[in-house]
Amino acid sequence: MTQIALSGVAVEFGAARILEDASFTIARGERWGVVGRNGAGKTTLLNVIAGTLAPTHGTVSRTGELRVTVLDQQRFFGPAATVWQAAAGPFAPLLDLERDLELQAHALAEAEASPATLERYDRDLERFRREGGYEMEARVDAVLQGLGFDPVAARSKPLGQLSGGEAGRVGLACQLVAPADLLLLDEPTNHLDLETSRWLEEYLRGLDATVLVISHDRAFLDAVVDHVAHVDGGTVTPYTGSYGAFVLQHAERVLTHERAYVAQRRRIEKEEDYIRRNIAGQNSRQAKGRRARLARMPRLSPLPGEEGVMALRLEPARRGGTQVLVADEVRLCVGDRTLLSGFGGRIERGEVVGLVGANGTGKSTLLEAVAGGRPTDGGSIRLGESIDAAYYRQDMEQIPDATSLFDIVSDLRPRWDRGQVQAHLGRFGFSGDEVRRSTDTLSGGERARVALAILMLSHANFILLDEPTNHLDVESVEVLEDALEGFEGTVLLVSHDRALLRALTTRMWILEDGRITDYPGSFSDWEETRRRHDERVRLEEAAAAEERREKERRAARQGRARDREGRSRLHALRRRVEGAEREVHRLEREVEELRAVLADPSLYADAEGVQRAVALKAEMATLERALSDALDVWTEAGEALQEAE
Repeated sequence: MTQIALSGVAVEFGAARILEDASFTIARGERWGVVGRNGAGKTTLLNVIAGTLAPTHGTVSRTGELRVTVLDQQRFFGPAATVWQAAAGPFAPLLDLERDLELQAHALAEAEASPATLERYDRDLERFRREGGYEMEARVDAVLQGLGFDPVAARSKPLGQLSGGEAGRVGLACQLVAPADLLLLDEPTNHLDLETSRWLEEYLRGLDATVLVISHDRAFLDAVVDHVAHVDGGTVTPYTGSYGAFVLQHAERVLTHERAYVAQRRRIEKEEDYIRRNIAGQNSRQAKGRRARLARMPRLSPLPGEEGVMALRLEPARRGGTQVLVADEVRLCVGDRTLLSGFGGRIERGEVVGLVGANGTGKSTLLEAVAGGRPTDGGSIRLGESIDAAYYRQDMEQIPDATSLFDIVSDLRPRWDRGQVQAHLGRFGFSGDEVRRSTDTLSGGERARVALAILMLSHANFILLDEPTNHLDVESVEVLEDALEGFEGTVLLVSHDRALLRALTTRMWILEDGRITDYPGSFSDWEETRRRHDERVRLEEAAAAEERREKERRAARQGRARDREGRSRLHALRRRVEGAEREVHRLEREVEELRAVLADPSLYADAEGVQRAVALKAEMATLERALSDALDVWTEAGEALQEAE
C-alpha cells in the first residue's frame, strides 16, 4: 500500500533550484536509503516528505493520519533533565496520563466515587492500555540498552554530563521509541560504535514501520535498505534493491546514458555538418528540413559530472623507517578511570591498522597520545626514525577558528601564490568567493573537507585518522578510501565504517576492558573469526540451555514418579491403618464377649463349667496379647501415615 507519493516536486530557494521534478512512491514497510553528495538536497527531500517544507512546485500525497518521526543532526530535548526522561520524551503525554491515573486511583481509595469519576478512570485506563502505556518503560529501556546506555543509571544521569556523541545517541533513542508509521533518519550512525551500529541494523529491519535514512555508511545501508533514492544534480532517481544493487544499477545507468548521449551528439554533429554544407546549395530544401527536425529533437543532457567530488591525494614527503611506532607498557587514564594498561605493540611501514572498540573505551585518547597531544600515564610511545605523523581529529580542532579557508592554506604554504591556494581549495569543492569563507560558517561536511585539505598538505608518512567518514557523503568516503588505498605510508585508523575497514586494514587492534588485542589480519578476517566465535558461543549456550531443560525435564519426571510412589505409599499406609483398626475392633469384641461369659456365675456351677472357665481364661490371655500387638500395629501405622501426609 502506497504511503507517500511525490509527483513533479521541485524546491527552490530564491534563484537556486535544489530539487526538480522528483516523482516516486513509497509503500508501507519499505526501507529507503537516501544517498547523494553533501548539498545535493537529501535533507531537503526528507523535509518535504515529513511535511515540514512545502514544495515550490508539485505535490506530496500522504495516506491517512501518518505518524512521522524525524531524526535530524540537531539535538533538542525540551524540558527533560535526565537521559531516561529525554529518551522517553515522545511518551510525555502517556507519562502525564500515568501520573493522573495514580492521582485518580488514590482519590478513589480515599472516598466513595461517583459514576462519572469511575467512568473517567475507566476511560483513561483504557486509553493508557491502547496507546502502549504498559509497554512504554520496557521499550525505552530496551532502546537505551541497545544504544549503549544503562537503563537504570539513565534515570538519574543528567543530560548536561553527556558528550556530543552520547547526546546524539539519546536523540536517536527518542526517535526509535516514538510510535511512528514513518521514520526519517539523518546520519543515525554518526557517533555509534560497531556493536551499536549492528544493533541499529537489526532494530530497523525488525521495525513495523517505513524507514527513510540518509547515511554515508555503506555497510549499514547495504544491511538495512531495500530501496535507494539517489539525489544528484537536482534530480531524484529511485532504485529497487539493496545499496549494493543500487551501485550496480547506477553504474549501468550511467554507462547506458553516456553511450546514448555520445551517440546523439555524433548524430547531431553529423546533421549540423550536413546543414552547414547544404543550406545555401542545391540541397537547401533537404538541409532546411533536417534543421527543422533537429530543432524538434529532444536533447539528452549529460549526467552530473565529477566537479563536486574531492580530488584527494596523499603523498608522503619521505619514505620513513621500517619501524613506525613502538608502544611499551602504555597506560592511559582519564581522572580516576584507567582506559588502557599494559599495552605493548608495534606498527611497521605500509600497514593499515584498524583500532576498534566501544564508545568511551579510549580510542581517541590513544590516538592523541600517539600524535603527541597528551602524555601517557605510564610506559612509552615512540615513533621511528624519519616518521612524520599527521592527525585527523574526530572533533576537527585542527581547523583554526574564525579563519578564512584561503588564509588556512596560505599559512601552511606561504610561498604559494593566490592561484595555487585557490586551486588546492578547489580540489575540495571550494571555488570562487567560497575560499574567503570563515571556518565559523562551515557545515560538518565542509569542515571535514577542509580537514582533509590540511591533511593532504602535511605530506606525512604516518597518518592517524579518528572517524574520518563522519560528515562526509558517500562519494567523498569513496574518494578517501581510494586515496588511502594508494597511500604509500602507514595508517592508524579509528572508524565505525565497516566498508572502509574491510577495504583497507591489514591488522586490527581491538580495545576492550582496558586491554588491546592485536589481531594479525584484516577487519574482514576479524569479523569472520568473531562470527565463528559468536556462533560457537551461541551453540554452546544453546547446548547448555538444552542440557538445563533436559535436567529440568528429568527432575520433573522423577518428581512425578516420586509423587506416584508417594501416592501409592499413602494409599498403602491408609489401608494398613484401616486394617489394623479393623483388627483391633475385632479383637476388642472377642475380648468383651469372653469377659461376659467369664462373668456369668452359672459357668462355675459344676466341675465341667469350672474346667471350661480355665480354658476360656487361657484364651482370654491370648486375645489380650493379640489385642496389645494389634494396638501397637495400629499406632505405628497411624504415626507413619501422619508423617507421610
